[in-house]
Amino acid sequence: MVSNKKNFGCFAVIAGFTVVAILVWVLRPQPERRPPQNGPQLAVETQTIDSRDYQVKLQSYGTIQPKTRSILVAQVSGQIVSVNPNVRDGGFFEKGDVLGAIDPRDYEADVSIADAILMDARQALAEEEARSVQAAEDWQRLGNEGEAPSLVLRVPQLEAAKARVISAQSGLRKAQLDLERTEIVAPFAGRVLRKFVDLGQVVSVNTQLAEIYATDSVEIRLPLRNRDLPFIDLPETRRFAGVNPEDELPVTIRSDLTGPNSWQGRLIRTEGAIDETARQLHVIAEIEDPFGKASEFHDPLKIGQYVTAEMPGRTVADAIVIPNNTIYQGSYVYVVEDEILRRKDVDVAWQDDAEAIIADGLEVGDELVLTPLGQVTSGIRVTTGTSQSARSEAREAAQ
Repeated sequence: MVSNKKNFGCFAVIAGFTVVAILVWVLRPQPERRPPQNGPQLAVETQTIDSRDYQVKLQSYGTIQPKTRSILVAQVSGQIVSVNPNVRDGGFFEKGDVLGAIDPRDYEADVSIADAILMDARQALAEEEARSVQAAEDWQRLGNEGEAPSLVLRVPQLEAAKARVISAQSGLRKAQLDLERTEIVAPFAGRVLRKFVDLGQVVSVNTQLAEIYATDSVEIRLPLRNRDLPFIDLPETRRFAGVNPEDELPVTIRSDLTGPNSWQGRLIRTEGAIDETARQLHVIAEIEDPFGKASEFHDPLKIGQYVTAEMPGRTVADAIVIPNNTIYQGSYVYVVEDEILRRKDVDVAWQDDAEAIIADGLEVGDELVLTPLGQVTSGIRVTTGTSQSARSEAREAAQ
């Protein structure tokens, strides 16, 4: 009996604990359940892709170099007795200006000596001509028949006298030429880059006097990126096609050395080989009147000055052009399809600092995402808006 009561008591305790546990489970706090988020998670600006004819503009850079550069050397020896005041580093001169002079007195004496030698040779020739005429008359007076032998007529002596005259004339011309060379005359209108000698210095033949360059035009050696080559008509290609050299491609040269300045030039030739260091092809641009004598730009260019260049390339028909900042890692973009963000791989045909021509990966009508995106996952829902530039283009088209 006692055992039954104990069993009943244990059962009651277990039943009580069970009831309490059930009540705790039923009455526990329930977490708040939120409805699934099916709405947009990200707002982006987009632009509808369209095609258009696009004028490629190629960018390059280089340094100003003289088109014509010369080293003036002494052609005769002697002491420098005069120097043109403009023969200083940076000095200007005109064609035909006397840039300096070497002491001419020795060469004036050489001219006088050569002139005297010539007169003596001419006198000797006149005497031989008279003797030859007299010999012919004597041959006839003595009743000889036929033509007199050359030795009788003194022909060898006469030819020798003529040769001495020719030699004396050549000696005089050389002495006169040496005398002329005592004056160093500018071969073109130009500017002095460096001067090596000065007044009173004794120079010998081939001594370097100054380095000069012409001021009528300068050149810039411009490298072209390999990906730019399909988008430009090179000067050699245009000439082979019969294009007038005067109609070469224009080039705009810019420099900020003394403030914003620009000069107009033209591409004149293509180098004949790929540069071994940069592995790039170079073209040569020319600027006429680089020192502003006949130009509205009065800031003169400097030899060695760094400049940038912009030149027109080919016009690409029906090109898909997008901003560079919409391309990620140079290989993909984001587009919106049915309010879903999608990643698309693209093939860039050409690009500059602002825009890129897409060869493959985008089609007309695609909604290109313009908003800069960080680490986002393709496939999320987005809400779209039209960019300010696209709205402006739409307004212009409506007008």
